[in-house]
Amino acid sequence: MKILKYLLIFIPVSLAAEFLHASQILIFILSALAIVPLAGIMGEATESISHYVGNRVGGFLNATFGNATELIIGFFAMKAGLFDVVKASIAGSVIGNILLVLGLSMFVGGMKYKTQYFDQKVINVTASMLLFAVIGLTIPAVFTHTVPSALLTTRYEGLSVTVAIIMVSIYILSMVFSFFTHKDLYAVEATEEEKPKWSLKAAVFVLVIATVFIGIESEIFVGTVEPMTKAMGLSEFFVGIILVPIIGNAAEHSTAVLMAHRNKMSVAIEIALGSSLQIILFVTPVLIFLSLMFSPMSIVFNAFELVALIFSVLIANRVASDGESNWLEGVQLIAAYIILAASFFIL
Repeated sequence: MKILKYLLIFIPVSLAAEFLHASQILIFILSALAIVPLAGIMGEATESISHYVGNRVGGFLNATFGNATELIIGFFAMKAGLFDVVKASIAGSVIGNILLVLGLSMFVGGMKYKTQYFDQKVINVTASMLLFAVIGLTIPAVFTHTVPSALLTTRYEGLSVTVAIIMVSIYILSMVFSFFTHKDLYAVEATEEEKPKWSLKAAVFVLVIATVFIGIESEIFVGTVEPMTKAMGLSEFFVGIILVPIIGNAAEHSTAVLMAHRNKMSVAIEIALGSSLQIILFVTPVLIFLSLMFSPMSIVFNAFELVALIFSVLIANRVASDGESNWLEGVQLIAAYIILAASFFIL
């Protein structure tokens, strides 16, 4: 997206604002605007690399770096002790991808095409995996919410690590399923081959540089969360569940909507649901493992987050069941997201 290039100006501006100790609210906004184009550049770099290394390795790179921005932000948030923000961003990413991104994709595509069709078999596999993943994500929380506190011991904290190990194992097996044993299921029709934007060396260099700058901007961004929320009267919970996912996945979200507008609804839905799956099965376990370097983070969501997660995934499975979509379904998903966002705002 051409507009992302113009947003790169916010990188030096945000760094200057941090150096000059400007308003924390201003630094928060500037660093957020700087992260958006960097995330987009990372996506373009991995796409270019996939042209040289093949679809299998390219798919792995896209899966790894697709949510790298949120992973980096989450790391610095954990380092700052903002565990509630990290967990809220995990829930918010899943909810946002399913309701907001998928809703916008269906609405935009539906306004151009009366009915859009997608590969029901592939999407059903992803949706079913997503249902399993969210069950694993919510079990530790359900356990702690239902078992009397008097019966809980410090041993239950190891449950999160155990679940994380299982999740990342399922993630690896899903890669084997997609790229080896059932790769014919994911075969795409031959299309006119697009030339990569950069050479292999240039793409790797751009990917490394973008990752470094995202790390710098993420540390600045996370450092402004507490003072910004106090100054604006927002909760850290709202920042984590709404703002962080939108900022971290803005470029990826725009790609899904663009694909829907081009009548490539299978790609759009796979981006939305696949990104949610990666958040749960890859990003979340990695964050849990990294938290062991500071203070162990448990996967315990509050009751409202649990309900929102479960209903969002059930909606995803319902949407995937008929193999077609229209603009009204998109409006319904967007409306559900706005209702949830309004509810999170007043918490």
